[in-house]
Amino acid sequence: MADHVHLKRCARLAARRGIGAGHTKFASEATIDKLALDAKTDPVEYRFGLLSDEKAKKVLTAVAEVADGKRKRSVTALGVAVSQLHGADVPEVSVDKGGKIKVHNSWMALDPGIALQPDNIVAQTEANIIYGLSQSIKDRVTLENGEVQQGNFHDYEVFRQEDIPNIEVKVMPQGGIPRGIGELGLPPTAGAVANAVRAFTGADLTQMPFTPERVQAAMKG
Repeated sequence: MADHVHLKRCARLAARRGIGAGHTKFASEATIDKLALDAKTDPVEYRFGLLSDEKAKKVLTAVAEVADGKRKRSVTALGVAVSQLHGADVPEVSVDKGGKIKVHNSWMALDPGIALQPDNIVAQTEANIIYGLSQSIKDRVTLENGEVQQGNFHDYEVFRQEDIPNIEVKVMPQGGIPRGIGELGLPPTAGAVANAVRAFTGADLTQMPFTPERVQAAMKG
């Protein structure tokens, strides 16, 4: 059963990159990982039990292999999330004592159907991942008395060059019609990061962005 409520908002909203999937996939993929944890099952294996699409399974297998997901990490942890079509993301993160998240690597595998311009697919996906990581960890607009508090990029934080991890994109066309690639890389990013943070700290993150204060509160709670 699912419930929803309508909220009266005092600020105008506009479209965002990745549209609704950018946050709904965060909610669903973080929940799936919690179910896997309750079932004492590896998150990748748990998703295999939920997927019926063979192409999606191949993409998930590929990204787990590229990320060397079976290897034990001592100072980092991996997370995983699956996109709404044929894409899967695995980030490698660490969290310091202050709750700050550091993304060291991000691997993604995706199936565009037919790869008409493979280099462009990789570039577009890299941009999606960077944008997704930024909105997951840093991007934040706050309101006070109905006014936006941020004026420009000096106080509206986005990912800087030093924040960007090593990114590897595996394009694996499996036939069929060419799919739109514009936003495929963004939707799984937040859920994958949240799942990696849970693997590293045991904390459940339920609200974006994952600021140090929110991470610390989740670790204590």
